[in-house]
Amino acid sequence: MTNDKGMMKPAHSLFVIRHSSSPATGAPAFTVVELLIVMALILILAGLILATFGYVQKKGARSRAEAEIAALSAALENYKADNGIYPRDSTTDALDARNPAPSAYQPASLYLYNQLAGASNGSRTPTAGAKSYFTFKPNQLNPSDQNQDVTFIRDPFGNSYGYSTAYQASSLQGYNPTFDLWSTANAEPVTDQTQWIKNW
Repeated sequence: MTNDKGMMKPAHSLFVIRHSSSPATGAPAFTVVELLIVMALILILAGLILATFGYVQKKGARSRAEAEIAALSAALENYKADNGIYPRDSTTDALDARNPAPSAYQPASLYLYNQLAGASNGSRTPTAGAKSYFTFKPNQLNPSDQNQDVTFIRDPFGNSYGYSTAYQASSLQGYNPTFDLWSTANAEPVTDQTQWIKNW
């Protein structure tokens, strides 16, 4: 289309945003529809960011648990090289990874802490003359208050690691003839081992 001077008229487009004018000042103003569209876009973007943040947090916790299990396993190998056996007592023999009882995780985890840290009764200070095989960071221990004794080794999800030597007690229990070490990774239900982070 052309105007009186033979020049092309701009075509009307649905994509051109027209602003209404404020009756009092004549200045451009946004319509209610435009404001609602902007608010909807902001809410959608915020939802996407929060969903991604939760996924990234969970992925980071899983990666950290895998690294901690690998580091603890290496410390256990060093312990065996010196002592001829992996740390083992009645609490670790009783904890069967094939039939887990989360209430039994903490005593076995505390025993593992004492053996690797060279401590006794959950003390944060190694016993005089005892060898330490692993240096635990405060965020790996429960409680995180360093003035209190340790109750268990905490995974990145806030739960106790599972540590079992049940296979050594009976070949019908456990997964490894050496030791089983795992994190339940907040699995729902806790017995769903497909979600666990483990050394078998």
